[in-house]
Amino acid sequence: MKATLEHQNQKLVIDLANPLDISLPIENTAKNPIAWYLSQPEITPVVMGDFVGSVRSGKSATNFNNILFNPHGHGTHTECLGHITQNFYSINQTLKKFVFVAELISITPELQNRDYVLTANQIQKALNGKKPEALIIRTLPNLSEKKHKNYSNTNPPYLSEAAAQYIKEINVSHLLIDLPSVDKEKDNGALVAHKAFWNLTNVIAVNSDARWDCTITELIFVSNQIPDGTYVLNLQIASFENDASPSKPILYQIL
Repeated sequence: MKATLEHQNQKLVIDLANPLDISLPIENTAKNPIAWYLSQPEITPVVMGDFVGSVRSGKSATNFNNILFNPHGHGTHTECLGHITQNFYSINQTLKKFVFVAELISITPELQNRDYVLTANQIQKALNGKKPEALIIRTLPNLSEKKHKNYSNTNPPYLSEAAAQYIKEINVSHLLIDLPSVDKEKDNGALVAHKAFWNLTNVIAVNSDARWDCTITELIFVSNQIPDGTYVLNLQIASFENDASPSKPILYQIL
């Protein structure tokens, strides 16, 4: 199955038959990734008197579960600038387009003052002049343990402020990364990479030139079987009126 997408006066033929899922699921097992000092998510049958929402229990004809999770700490999620503003802004209201041309790059973070950091120079070199709508960053080494890791209190790698500034300057609208945050785990609320990417200079009364329609997607996982290069990205979110939603970014190869 193929489809044609028009982009910058070019027709791109994409392979719809072989989608490449770069999301991490939410599950109530020890396999679920965790960040921000949370416990595991909970997926449990509804219990009301004698009713148990589980076919296996013999007390229901359907499976009927409650789910308790945090989008920021329990799997792949996409967030809008409302993540760090005083006033409420929803990802469901700010993300209105879902298909983009994306560039996948792989970077080994540099050691700087005991932290591992993704720098502007690294990103600029990896992009080699390209200025994509969406940028997907896979950090190296790309170990399978990322899919199940508890990131809390581990000081994971993060973007330098200059790197986020560079990504903004080349007009990347959607940034995807395989880390729990673009910012340092413990930075006393500075959030310099988030602010630089969204061009936020005032989180109380949001400045008029803030990047309202831009998103950050964190905790993705890109298999080593997917080579660096250009893809078409379908950035799928659930319709949550919240600053962030669990998401399912899918890549399609360009033929």
